[in-house]
Amino acid sequence: MSQVFKRILQTMVLLVGSAVSLTMSASEVTSEVIDTHDPFKLVQQVSNKTFDRFNTDKALIDADLSHLKVIVREELMPYVDYKYAAYKVMGQYLRDTTPEQRERFVEAFEGYLVATYAQAFTEYTGQKVQFSPASDFADEKFVDVNVQIIEDGRPPIKVMFKARRLKDDSWKAFDLVAEGVSLLASKQSEISNLIRQKGVDSVIEMLKDRTQQEINYKQDKENAA
Repeated sequence: MSQVFKRILQTMVLLVGSAVSLTMSASEVTSEVIDTHDPFKLVQQVSNKTFDRFNTDKALIDADLSHLKVIVREELMPYVDYKYAAYKVMGQYLRDTTPEQRERFVEAFEGYLVATYAQAFTEYTGQKVQFSPASDFADEKFVDVNVQIIEDGRPPIKVMFKARRLKDDSWKAFDLVAEGVSLLASKQSEISNLIRQKGVDSVIEMLKDRTQQEINYKQDKENAA
């Protein structure tokens, strides 16, 4: 995994992991209904609920780290616009693909994100997070949700979730920017280059292979991509 991408993922993990302790109790999180029509509430609530699931399923995770994939898929991915992100990652090569190739790429990219996030969550330690005040989004199609990760003895880490309004007026997140570095842009550069060199079908198989990699606590950086 590239150092830039790993730093972004670790920042996301800190955000999700620390948010729950600042807002509400575990029982409140479990019963909370995610407000998909407010992007600011969406980010906070999904963060809370995801980490609460980690606590609830700790025994399952300790027994089998691959259970992290289940949690990511069930608690996080429903609120990530992975199809939009996948299309952005394909860049200029999107128009050269068939509908069947696009469908397979989106499916492979979703699985890749699930596996990557699950691996990143093995590195969580405890930090605090501060959410910036919500702004008026009534007439907006895209919104930036700004937060800061606070850790004693270190400068705050600035994080921004980018969300977009869907046709049904709900919102989903599609990118994470940590310290000015975009997760989506970093993967677009890497994957579009691979498509140019090897073709989209080869990249789809590569993403599938990475999706199947075992989740563990100590994984070689290059194999963890």
